[in-house]
Amino acid sequence: MSLPADFLPLAQRLADAARAVILPYYRTRLAVDDKLDASPVTLADRGAEQAMRALLAEHAPEHGIIGEEFGRERDEAEWVWVLDPVDGTKSFIVGRPTFCTLIGLLHHGKPVLGIIDQPVLNERWVGVAGQPSTLNGSVVQTSDITDLAATRLGSTGPQYLQAAAGERFAGLQARCRFTVWGGDAYLYALLACGGYDLVVESGLKLHDFAALVPVVQGAGGTMTDWLGGELNKDSDGSVLVAATAALHEQALAYLR
Repeated sequence: MSLPADFLPLAQRLADAARAVILPYYRTRLAVDDKLDASPVTLADRGAEQAMRALLAEHAPEHGIIGEEFGRERDEAEWVWVLDPVDGTKSFIVGRPTFCTLIGLLHHGKPVLGIIDQPVLNERWVGVAGQPSTLNGSVVQTSDITDLAATRLGSTGPQYLQAAAGERFAGLQARCRFTVWGGDAYLYALLACGGYDLVVESGLKLHDFAALVPVVQGAGGTMTDWLGGELNKDSDGSVLVAATAALHEQALAYLR
């Protein structure tokens, strides 16, 4: 599958539009609402998604959209955009520059394009299936670590790894060099640059991971669920990302 030439420029425009909405709110005392699942949401989240949806309505009206804040439109279409305007809203609220805008594109349910955008630091990772991933235009590469004992492990927080999932994670964690908590999607961006070697999460939604898959894979990493299956629109929300195939296989032994 070759990505149509105008899709990546459109994705870049979506990221630019989201930035323009988000940045004026950063480190301001904006109101915070709680959604039905008790997760926080702000005017930045809502406004950024609305701006992206407006561009898609103008330039790709036949495409589907799945957004964190405003739900689904035409989600059975051949091409579906998956939008998370502020991944890491809690970090955004407290002024940490580790939140990201995530823009993914599915082709028949499979992620084929992804953008991870950090507006404050002016960092933009781009991944397209079959192509090298980039950070601000420069090619990025995962680390070459293959030994669990040398592994730098990341995850958003232990509260997202409960019961059996937490036990399996703990077994893996005990064999890694060290763990750094926090970061949401920024963890995956840093793994694509060779910072982290493993990222393990549970309970993610499609908008949390769709954009990440092409970026990680294009940087040389492996990204699957905890059973080793490829990630798509029907995945269960468990995610294992490894810098190398050898490291991925070792980690799977603890998470399966």
